Amino acid sequence: MRRQKERFAEAAYDVIVVGGGMAGTCAALAAARHGARTALVNARPMLGGNASSEIRIHISGADQGMKQADYAEGGIVYELMLENKARNHNFSYTTWDMILFEAAKKQENLTCYHNTVLYDCEVEDDKITAALCVQETTEMRFRLTAPLFIDCTGNGTLGYYAGAEYRSGSEAQSEFNEPHAPEEPNNYRMGNTIMMLAKDQGHPVPFVKPAFAKTLSEHQLRNRIHCPQMRETIDLSHLEDPEEYKRTSMISSAANDYGYWWCELMGKGDDIIPEFEEIRDDLMAYAYGIWDHIKNNQEGVHAHGAENFELEWVGALPGMRESRRLMGDYILNEADILDHKIFDDAVCYGGWCMDLHAPFGVEDEDRLPSDCFYYHGVYTIPWRSYYSKNVKNLMMAGRDISTSRMGLASTRIIGCCALGGEAVGIAAAKCAEKGVLPRELAPYIGEVQQEILRDGGWLPGFKNEDEKDFARFAKVTASSVKEGWCAQDVVNGVSRKIEETLNGWTSDGMAEDGETLTIDFGKKVSLSEMRFVFHSDFKYPIRVTMAPNRQRQQRDGVPAELVKDYDLVFKKDGKVVHTEEIRGNHQRHNIVSFAPVACDSVEVQVLATNGSKDVTIFEVRAY
Repeated sequence: MRRQKERFAEAAYDVIVVGGGMAGTCAALAAARHGARTALVNARPMLGGNASSEIRIHISGADQGMKQADYAEGGIVYELMLENKARNHNFSYTTWDMILFEAAKKQENLTCYHNTVLYDCEVEDDKITAALCVQETTEMRFRLTAPLFIDCTGNGTLGYYAGAEYRSGSEAQSEFNEPHAPEEPNNYRMGNTIMMLAKDQGHPVPFVKPAFAKTLSEHQLRNRIHCPQMRETIDLSHLEDPEEYKRTSMISSAANDYGYWWCELMGKGDDIIPEFEEIRDDLMAYAYGIWDHIKNNQEGVHAHGAENFELEWVGALPGMRESRRLMGDYILNEADILDHKIFDDAVCYGGWCMDLHAPFGVEDEDRLPSDCFYYHGVYTIPWRSYYSKNVKNLMMAGRDISTSRMGLASTRIIGCCALGGEAVGIAAAKCAEKGVLPRELAPYIGEVQQEILRDGGWLPGFKNEDEKDFARFAKVTASSVKEGWCAQDVVNGVSRKIEETLNGWTSDGMAEDGETLTIDFGKKVSLSEMRFVFHSDFKYPIRVTMAPNRQRQQRDGVPAELVKDYDLVFKKDGKVVHTEEIRGNHQRHNIVSFAPVACDSVEVQVLATNGSKDVTIFEVRAY
């Protein structure tokens, strides 16, 4: 038999990112924005991973479901969500997919390989030299080379193929002095989940149970919220704070129209990855069995209140929570989190609770589906947890970073994964710029931290120290100031409100001709760029979600507090020398670039917000 000629291509980049979830998407965008020629290898047809239309998990993070809103993630993930909020009026996941696709498509220095699966890699002298991939839609095989690689696969697949050290399962309590870890190590993993969506049709809709579906009783589901009435009847008496547990997202799937994150299975073997397909089939049996129970169970169909509901969507691709964790020079653990550790080499932060799911998921019938260990505030994650201990040119971002299992229970949340992805993308570009390997970046980590802040991000314990920023040394005044706020704080180095510390300027209302913030440099400077961080009010979530209760928390359109229209008026010796007009803004972080202008002051003349009666600006930078 004659064999057809293989389709094959090679390409070289500065940085290769494998995995197109939120961590990989943010890593690739950040690396490309910072000048690295970047490839993003994405096994799926759309970006976003667990947050995409294929799986539909909404993006949560350090705000703990608005419990501590000031700590919500900013940066690229927030930029993408704001763009979605401006253009997606009805929580359409198709539109969200488009927003992510567009962001990657228009990004300079970024090449995306969609539907492209990593199947192996080449390694020499403990360094990856090439990623070997196949694009199933075109039957094309690729050999992609780069000096630097980032594993954002979730499963740590690239690291696994390269021989990177990794862990799975739980460490013993004694190893890191973790109060909620088991006394002895075990191989429990949080399971995979498929979601479902139903619609109220306004009239009775029958459901015929498929042959593969499970038959489930009310007793089997007694600890799983699957109808609104159960929210008040489930037994939480053994918990320290039942009302807090009830308030959180851990019990929010209490309606017939959206769920169920607890439809979760770990599998039966030692490794969850080879069992993926078998677990998916079992999850399908449970998902349709749950729906059959809700619709047809004779123990009380009317109590479930689902007579008029019809299934609209059931995920066919399970979302994974836990598999391999690639080991770095530091293993972040629960003690670090509870101590709110601020590392000298911090590049990311987290704030989600320690959220450990029942080891056997929905089959753990006697247990609540999740145990959540809450704390107030945030912690940082060091750079040493974002690169491989033994594969010299490998970095990682997402749920496969270097943590203990208890550390993973917090860092695995999508917002934290995305924020870490952006940080690693910036760091990878810095490695490319300096010609160093990830471990050798240590002397330059301060530069990475400053670039994270410069891009509108936030790192607890760090502030703007950029010597190139003329605004840091300027005198700032305003046309009006609300009591408690201070115009000078827009250059104090912190770009958001943190609990009682305001860190910005708010006007006292809005005059007919607008409000003005004046930055006086006290000398002649040459500027070609201004950067701003505006107010968007983190206490209102902006994520795309299927959950009706989460949708009700949101406001229509973009945040009203965002500055919409403003002019930059550049002056020298009291005379206007240049003006920039910005209209229709809906982003929190603004970068305005222009040909060099010699001036000694700049007036930020705000003409309109997106609805707020006050103007709020948290940061001004001038370059």
